[in-house]
Amino acid sequence: MGLITAGMASRFGLTEGQTAVLGRAASALRGEREQIERLGVLVAIGHESRVRLAEDDLLRRAVTRVAAGFGGHAVRIGLLADGVLRYPDDLSTDRTWTTDVDLPTGLDPVETGDDVLACPLTVKDLPAGVLLVRRPGGFTDRDRSLLASLASQLSMGMENARLYHQLDGLFRQYMSPDVATALLADPTQAALGGAVVDVTAVFADLRGFTTFSETASPEEIVVLLNRYFEVATAAVLAEGGTVVQFVGDAMMALFNAPARQPDHALRAVRAALAMQEGIAGIADADGPTFRVGINTGPALVGNIGSTALRNFNAMGDAVNVAARLESAAEPGQVVIGEATRLLLPDGVVVEPLGELTVKGRTGPVTAFRLRALAGVDA
Repeated sequence: MGLITAGMASRFGLTEGQTAVLGRAASALRGEREQIERLGVLVAIGHESRVRLAEDDLLRRAVTRVAAGFGGHAVRIGLLADGVLRYPDDLSTDRTWTTDVDLPTGLDPVETGDDVLACPLTVKDLPAGVLLVRRPGGFTDRDRSLLASLASQLSMGMENARLYHQLDGLFRQYMSPDVATALLADPTQAALGGAVVDVTAVFADLRGFTTFSETASPEEIVVLLNRYFEVATAAVLAEGGTVVQFVGDAMMALFNAPARQPDHALRAVRAALAMQEGIAGIADADGPTFRVGINTGPALVGNIGSTALRNFNAMGDAVNVAARLESAAEPGQVVIGEATRLLLPDGVVVEPLGELTVKGRTGPVTAFRLRALAGVDA
């Protein structure tokens, strides 16, 4: 900068005082430009802290951005794991930088004696790691403030990433990835509060399970249930359904709630057939076999329970009928109600079962045995 200023003074015949003013202006302009670049880093990290980024990706991007925005300063991030502060190699711009810095005890940045500024990273106000920036000659007050703000933004990003990972994992244990993503984007879809919604309910249980349980050990029972439910759950989730509950050897699933699915009846029967095909491949010749009942109709859908503990569920005649159709099905069969049949496209192969008298209902239920979806597009 001094050479540029001297050149301009010589070219335009500036006095010593004018040259000094020009030098101060140039320095101020350079400082403002650097400030804008560093604020840009702060904005970029703040933006990435709000989007769906895995923690590793967020931290790697932050290291690169801070190094570039702060004049190539060496940057390193340490993470707290099992009470030990570790420095991953991929979170450092200088692989030769091997000097570790202890975790700061407070929330304010700490400047060490080797021109390194240590900025604490926290999650829920608890220590989670440290952002290290090395600059020969130390740091100005402005540097310290900006880097402290960066560390704060990065801490929020880490917290968001970890919370999202936990929620994502929790949701995906109960529903399809598409439904989980929709609920994260619009949580009101899960807070139906007892709204009446047309749903297709699927009930499945193991015929012969009681007989099997009489001679099997508790460990064998658990292994069998987990093996069967693994297949059944995968079939439901593959079609975007929601597994509502497991009760003993029975499973209940819903389609069209909490996320809306115009083809919910077709999804449900595809899931049921896939379930039976999968179970047939793992069931013993004399072991329990799934039977499935499906019905469609209006149901009261929402979170049911107490303020301390609640469960997403559906209640109504349509749901009860699905449960009764499951009881009427033979092992290996899928029995559907008339309301479900009317929503299925041409090409569905069914066998009329006539009007069935089911427990707990005054009128009969028209039922069909679902055999195949020949000619139906997937």
